[in-house]
Amino acid sequence: MFSKKSKASQSPYILEFEKPLRELKKNLDELIERSRNAKVDISCEISALEQKISSEERNIFANLSTWQRILIARHPNRPYSLDYINSIFSDFQELHGDRLFGDDRAIMGGFATLNGEPLLVIGQQKGRSLNENIECNFGCPYPEGYRKALRLMKLGEKFSLPIVTFIDTAGAYPGIGSEERHIAEAIAVNLRDMGRLETPIISIVIGEGGSGGALGIAVSDRVLILENAYYSVISPEGCAAILWKDRKFAPEAAEALQLSPENLIKLGIAEEIIPEPLGGAHRNPNVVFMSTKDSILRHLKVLKKLSPKQLLEKRYDRFRSIGIFSEEK
Repeated sequence: MFSKKSKASQSPYILEFEKPLRELKKNLDELIERSRNAKVDISCEISALEQKISSEERNIFANLSTWQRILIARHPNRPYSLDYINSIFSDFQELHGDRLFGDDRAIMGGFATLNGEPLLVIGQQKGRSLNENIECNFGCPYPEGYRKALRLMKLGEKFSLPIVTFIDTAGAYPGIGSEERHIAEAIAVNLRDMGRLETPIISIVIGEGGSGGALGIAVSDRVLILENAYYSVISPEGCAAILWKDRKFAPEAAEALQLSPENLIKLGIAEEIIPEPLGGAHRNPNVVFMSTKDSILRHLKVLKKLSPKQLLEKRYDRFRSIGIFSEEK
């Protein structure tokens, strides 16, 4: 079972492009230890090295490639949906099962309150440990996960509650069990019925936003995305396997897919980028939780002023406008 808060592991995990920082920080630790043991004042050297580390860190994270941002989005210490739910909302009461087959732990949801106001929250959940990952299928939902999510969303609509969903999946599970239980149909029904829900819906992409697996709970009035998250029709590896017949071209595929949050804003797929601390959300989760909470409250304030008819019209127009282009003669 998942703990109440699925806390990020404290063990360090270094990405390839972060290794120069690791060496500098190792040198800094050795310098501090030498100063302590020899009782010699080398504060000037320590200060100079700290400044060098700070400068190098800013330089690395100010010039990230799209692929490097994807690696940060997949960082194992990154906050997951339960971290956001338990940090932003109060009184979370999880509900289980799709009433048809079973309870998929890759999607969790239930009632909660935000600043005293009730709402319904749903999140795609990954695990920290091997056992947790097996329990939630590494964050890749089965059909029953999407059917559970829709059941909960319709329950939220019944009580006129706003809906908030957290997106973090590499994609829906593509195995035999999923196909036997009609994964494509489950996602398609969610797309159709979410478009009809007469209550405000906000989706936040907090890590990976892979294909229909993400879209299955993201037909929303607002899509917000974290600075180092991505939202795409296919993973870079999948795209590389199709176009170049080799997954090693994933970095090139990431650039071709225009996965950066800035491109999503430009294309009208997302409405807001939520900033992250330097180095990623895992560096200071509490800052990201507060920023995400502020964004949810701000957008809910606007959406609550709309009538159900206005909500549906704007949601329909929002998705119909995605992909519109013009050709110059």
